[in-house]
Formats: sequence, structure tokens, C-alpha cells
Amino acid sequence: MTRDDDERWMRAALSLGRRGLGNVWPNPAVGAVVVRDGRVVGRGWTQPGGRPHAEAVALRAAGPRAKGATAYVTLEPCAHHGRTPPCADALAAAGIVRVVTALGDPDPRVSGRGHARLREAGIEVRTGVLAAEAARDQWGFLSRIRRGRPMVTLKLATSLDGRIALASGESRWITGPEARRRVHLLRAMHDAVMVGGGTARADDPSLTVRGLGIDRQPVRVVLSSRLDLPLDGQLAATARDVPVWLVHGPSATPAVRAAWEGLGATCIEVPELPGRGLSPDAAMAALGKAGMTRVLCEGGGGLAASLLGAGLVDRLVTFSAGIVIGGDGRPATGPLGLDRLAEAPAFELASAEVVGKDVMTVWQSPRPPLD
Repeated sequence: MTRDDDERWMRAALSLGRRGLGNVWPNPAVGAVVVRDGRVVGRGWTQPGGRPHAEAVALRAAGPRAKGATAYVTLEPCAHHGRTPPCADALAAAGIVRVVTALGDPDPRVSGRGHARLREAGIEVRTGVLAAEAARDQWGFLSRIRRGRPMVTLKLATSLDGRIALASGESRWITGPEARRRVHLLRAMHDAVMVGGGTARADDPSLTVRGLGIDRQPVRVVLSSRLDLPLDGQLAATARDVPVWLVHGPSATPAVRAAWEGLGATCIEVPELPGRGLSPDAAMAALGKAGMTRVLCEGGGGLAASLLGAGLVDRLVTFSAGIVIGGDGRPATGPLGLDRLAEAPAFELASAEVVGKDVMTVWQSPRPPLD
């Protein structure tokens, strides 16, 4: 195989792996392609819930045609016994003679061991093919393993002058239906959708994926110090059907906690910062400990400012509509308390596109969790 061939087939594996985003946590969303004599004989991606792994799916599809073939895998094959045998062993047993990977797996149970196991079995191994592209896809998994917290995507839908609502609170709809549909796709590609308590009280959101024909729903997460949330709202009414996790502080009373748990919600206590509400670092660490890899924050302004100020936003997705609301409108984020422009959170433009009548931009933190 030439270098161009390896990149071609790895791109195919990466495309497959993205099908698992939002569906496989705490596992990584991996793609795998088995190629023999220049033809794909098997392909797979990590299945919902994290099992079976991509390699197992691809090998099952390939069957006896895997013997003598090359496997392209977007992450180092696992080398430990969990609920299933190691994928490195499965590749060797299937007769694979060459394995090409994009990234090493930083999980201590795997790191370097998967590649070593393949080489010990006499399999040729090439690593680092399209590593940067794979790292973007695996940002959430890498973040959970290396930093102990999920990747955080902050979504903002604003007017041209950065407002999310009129002074009265009216905000439906600043952006058009195409942009709103894209937001639902974003939700589907994340493990959880998160809002602050103010947004939950004011908007009574459902935070579900709708209109895409997708059954699996992200976890709904609300950060609320005192858990002063409506017990007769949409989240409460559907907590047994779609998971609701409530991250709160010590000030939440046992009675309120019991009421929410009785409705089917999961309550997670984290420390509060004096005069500043919940600790954003502690909240994200708690979600990471629970296995979350990718969290989409949809507001409000106070939570957005808290995450930005703590340096916890990894990706910023904005939808800008062609309207101007004015200075009396509600800003997209709360105060950051900056003294110097150099202190402002900074992002690098990753992409920009027209979505309906709106413009969608994706900005990325210059600090990916690679090292």
C-alpha cells in the first residue's frame, strides 16, 4: 500500500467512526475498514453503548476474507480483557497481516500495548496516519482520559450584535429552521446537552433530539446550585424516559433532591465557589468521572461565562442571524470581569458556512488535550 492509499482508507475509517459520536460513551467512537487487494471486505464502527468495538464489527463483516488483509483503525486496538476479548488478539486471529492506525490510545490499559501486541503477533503496524484529523474526532475521549473532564462545546445563537433575546426575554426564533435543525444534529453528536438553572426555569426546554429520526437521546444536564427548578416542567415530566442529571451544590435541600430523584433524575453534588455559584471545574470533573466525553452547552449567559472564564470551552459553535437587536437585548454571555484584552478567551476558526439564512462558525481552542 502507498501512503496515499493508507490515507484514503483511513479517511473512510474516520468517516465511519463519526457515526458513533454521542452514542458510545465512555468508550471512544472508532471506525475500522478491512481492505484486501484494494477492495473493502469489511467495515465497522463502535456500536451504541460502546460494544461491540469497531474492529469486531469489521472483522465479522469480512469473515474469511480478512486473512492476508490490512485493517485501518482510527484508534489503537485495545489490548485488555473487558466485557470482550482484546481487539488486538482478534485482528491477529483473523489473519490480518497489517494494521494502520491514526492515534495511540491514552487509556493506561491500552497505551502502547495494543500496538506491541500486534507486532508480537508478526503483524506489520503503521501509526500516525491522519493523526490530527483523528484527534479532532477523539477530542472528547482524549479529554476525559488526559484531563478528567469531557470536551465542552458551547453553542450560541445570536443576532449580528451578539444578542440572544430581546430585553423582554423573547428569543423565538432568532435563527431559522435550518440552523435549528443543525443544532439538533449537534445534540445527537454529544453525550449530553447542558444548560444552567436560569435557562431551565425561563424556557422549560426539553433538550431532546427531534426531527432527525434518531431514537437514542443525549443525557439532559442542568447546573443549579439550589435545585430550584420547576417540578412540573418538561424535564421533570420526562426524566424517566430520557436521563436527567442535576448538578447542584451543598445548599440544595435533601427534600428537593429526594423529589427530583423520585421523578427519575440523577443528582450530583459538587462544591460551590464563594459568591460565584457552582465550581465549573468540579462540575465538569464530575461529568468526566461519570464517563461523559462530549457535552454541548446551550446556555444561558451565566453558565457560558462561567465555562469560558474557567477555560473549559473547547469548541465554540455560533449561529449568527441577519438581525440587529440592540444594546438593550440580552447578551450571549454574562460578565467575564476582564481587565485586559489579552485575558479574553481566544479560539481559532475551524470552519464557516451558510446554513439557511444564517451563518454557522466553528471555533476551536488552541489547546487540544494531546500532550
